[in-house]
Amino acid sequence: MNPTVVAIVPAYNEGERIGRTVGALLRTGRLVRVLVVDDGSADDTAERALRAGAEVLRLPRNRGKSVALAAGVSASPEEVFLFVDADLGDSAERVTDLLDPVLAGQADMAIAAWPAAGREGGFGIVRCFSAWLVRLFTGKHIANPLSGQRALIRPVWQCWRGSVGYGFEVALTVDALRAGWRVAEVPLPLSHRALGRSLPGFLHRARQLCHILYTVVARCLPW
Repeated sequence: MNPTVVAIVPAYNEGERIGRTVGALLRTGRLVRVLVVDDGSADDTAERALRAGAEVLRLPRNRGKSVALAAGVSASPEEVFLFVDADLGDSAERVTDLLDPVLAGQADMAIAAWPAAGREGGFGIVRCFSAWLVRLFTGKHIANPLSGQRALIRPVWQCWRGSVGYGFEVALTVDALRAGWRVAEVPLPLSHRALGRSLPGFLHRARQLCHILYTVVARCLPW
């Protein structure tokens, strides 16, 4: 018998898309429940998630994705987690494909490999640098270490040593690989709201790069 699975969706001011994301996940019939962690949103994210059929855990203020996910895991007795970004909309239905290698015992964590972003995304600098960091610290090649769409068993989550801001996904990847867990990548036709090659997009990726570098390098320091 397969273990039960919960989808944990961290969400901050995602009222526009959260209903479609939750609906897409529930339509698959593969989840015990969908838990939306409202990370201190100022809009109607929580209300729309509830109307779409999700359970909602509200955090009193915005703490960031990793804190929201940790709160969701703490509130979930399930042994398999599906992490899903709130802005996927209807494409979230495909994220459940990540469960296949995990439930079949072929991987301990499965990561969604996104299609090429084209001009809607950046130039791939942060992704390539992050992949290089993962290889440097683990000896393993993971092409999409920035992907937030993941299926994993509880022991993989328990090896996560913490992270700073946007460094969460790379940190979890590094910690899982260094602990000896099997990590697989699964190509999926997903879509989300992209910042593109705009000033906000470049600023976002600059912060992301700083957080990733600090988080990964800190793993080699004695504190």
